[in-house]
Amino acid sequence: MNQQIDIRQLNEKVQRESAFVDLIMLEMNKVIVGQKHLVEGLIIGLLSNGHVLLEGVPGLAKTLAINTLARCIDAKFQRVQFTPDLLPADLIGTMIYSQKQELFEVRKGPIFSNFILADEINRAPAKVQSALLEAMQERQITIGTNTFKLQEPFLVLATQNPIEQEGTYPLPEAQVDRFMLKLVITYPSKGEEQMILRQNTLGDFPNPNIVADTASILKAREVVREIYMDEKIEKYIVDIVFATRFPAEYKLGKFKELISYGGSPRATINLALAAKAYAFMKRRGYVIPEDVRAVCADVMRHRIGLSYEAEAEGVTSENIITEILNTVEVP
Repeated sequence: MNQQIDIRQLNEKVQRESAFVDLIMLEMNKVIVGQKHLVEGLIIGLLSNGHVLLEGVPGLAKTLAINTLARCIDAKFQRVQFTPDLLPADLIGTMIYSQKQELFEVRKGPIFSNFILADEINRAPAKVQSALLEAMQERQITIGTNTFKLQEPFLVLATQNPIEQEGTYPLPEAQVDRFMLKLVITYPSKGEEQMILRQNTLGDFPNPNIVADTASILKAREVVREIYMDEKIEKYIVDIVFATRFPAEYKLGKFKELISYGGSPRATINLALAAKAYAFMKRRGYVIPEDVRAVCADVMRHRIGLSYEAEAEGVTSENIITEILNTVEVP
């Protein structure tokens, strides 16, 4: 009975705290035509304190969507164009000698913001990626002998172009795993494309309003973590991740030679957090299996290593995830 009361109270709390989510979506939909999945994915990352990697061909409003989200929230935003000649100092800052004071001073870089848009992240060399890695995982930056904590919320929203491989560096697995979600952006429908055409040719660009602040985001994150997750749902999440590691144990022996490595424990944690954030967006104080299934592909697609056999047979991580969701028993 107490549990029922708790769930009811939690539902009421979620209803109260999640009001701004609809407002953010409303403002983003003014600017972004279609791309509902992209907008939802960015908000899930924001609510669950997870970095987001966006992959899609140029011109699909990836940069615009991130920029719009930052404008909806009264937060500091910096865009960094990643290029092969980018240096770690260009991102995190450096020590500069002051002749006046006769000592070295710290000059902070653009990473000291709430939102970092890392545009075409796969164009920067390894040194820059390692500097970004510390910020993403430890939420801190080291310049010389000084270590600075980054201000919360801190979110890296990165884009990468999957087509052009010239002058790009594949992201290391350790870094890819730090991204909570990998969203694959597809082309808009005919109707949406016509609306985009009309909006851009008329020059009628709506400006999003500020509808939330950093304090409300941090408060919402606490509520997201409080959302109730039944033990059966926990086991379901663990089964999904374990099926990527030991497919034969889940009657998926055909994938044994196709998967070189499965999801790490970080995949389990992120799948649970993303499912809670999705439930929060749907104004619920508890997680249901549909929440897990809705976010599974975005959380897992970049965490399944494919073997040469898989690539030769044209099997993608999406195919494997779909098969796992169809096979693993739903509670």
